[in-house]
Amino acid sequence: MTTYAKDMSTPAEDFIALDESWSTHNYHPLPVVIAEANGPWVTDVDGNRYLDFLSGYSALNFGHRHPAVVTAAVEQLGRVTLTSRAFHHDQFGLFCKELAELTGTDMVLTMNSGAEAVESAIKVARKWAYQVKGVPAETAEVVVATSNFHGRTTTIVSFSDDETARADFGPFTPGFVQVPYGDADALRDAVNDRTAALLLEPIQGEAGVITPPPGYFAEARRIADDAGALLIADEIQSGLARTGTLLALDHEGVRADLYTLGKALGGGILPLSAVVGRGDVLGVLRPGEHGSTFGGNPLACAVGRAVIALLRTGEFQERSATLGLHLHQRLGALVGNGVTEVRGRGLWAGVDIAAGGLSGRDASETLAKQGVLCKETHGSTLRIAPPLVIERDELDRGIDAIAAVVRR
Repeated sequence: MTTYAKDMSTPAEDFIALDESWSTHNYHPLPVVIAEANGPWVTDVDGNRYLDFLSGYSALNFGHRHPAVVTAAVEQLGRVTLTSRAFHHDQFGLFCKELAELTGTDMVLTMNSGAEAVESAIKVARKWAYQVKGVPAETAEVVVATSNFHGRTTTIVSFSDDETARADFGPFTPGFVQVPYGDADALRDAVNDRTAALLLEPIQGEAGVITPPPGYFAEARRIADDAGALLIADEIQSGLARTGTLLALDHEGVRADLYTLGKALGGGILPLSAVVGRGDVLGVLRPGEHGSTFGGNPLACAVGRAVIALLRTGEFQERSATLGLHLHQRLGALVGNGVTEVRGRGLWAGVDIAAGGLSGRDASETLAKQGVLCKETHGSTLRIAPPLVIERDELDRGIDAIAAVVRR
């Protein structure tokens, strides 16, 4: 990898000061100013190299600047980047066909961000409930789980229980019923004739990489079927090989009616999201009822097709499964040695630091000083999600650093 030639007249502190002065303070980033990246490594403006153990919250499943994805983007940049959906373009239908075939679904609705995909799935579920299920107008309900994270739009924070995301953003959108995650009995009690859908994460990432109890999603599928409702799986973080299978729900042997995809779908280059699922459900939309100027643009579709080609081989699912087993064995050995619990699947883990140890923020800052980048959630939990291109020795290097920090 080439070394970043730092402009000595602009120290890292000045870049950080610019951010603090001119940008809205809606994030609290670590004090690292990244200037270059390749594979699982990033380099800051001072020339320091770090292992990326966060992967852009799974947006970088294939590492930074994967050659196949970059090549697709560069080639498309030389042709056409945007048409709007007012016209057809030669990448759109191919992308939709290839994504549907990859996921075993019938139809694709393209958007940009993950939150847009979730908003789109909610709109589709509501219209389906009114037109197909026969729910009385304006009464449809969507059942969601506690500790969920589906985005930060006004509608989505309406059914969040994270007060940081909700405080001072009301009034909130009605039509959502919240039940404890993993509690199938509560899920069954919450559905009724007005239930349009159950919207659930196969693994709750923001909550600390929480995995459901065995059989939970099989029961959720039965509950949805019994109620004549849809099952929507939010796979924006958990999908596209992160957990060792194409979709995290595949671990449960369950199929959803709709899936929301994003993050890794854009190959770490640009925002690209989609709702994929049953044709009779997505087919309720008609021209003018939903859309996006940039949704399904030629550049995004070309990049998305390169991502699909990478996933079609199964290589990244296998890497995540194999290296993930090693990751969890090593992190599991830390329980009782500075760690109280480790959760997750594949190359994705939530590590709870024991009381008396560093806070999650302090641990993240200490790890950064040792050349490993990850991020805390809920105070004392580290989220670990290295790119799927990482090598075993690189993975061990990052785990060694984590072990040293949590044992403090």
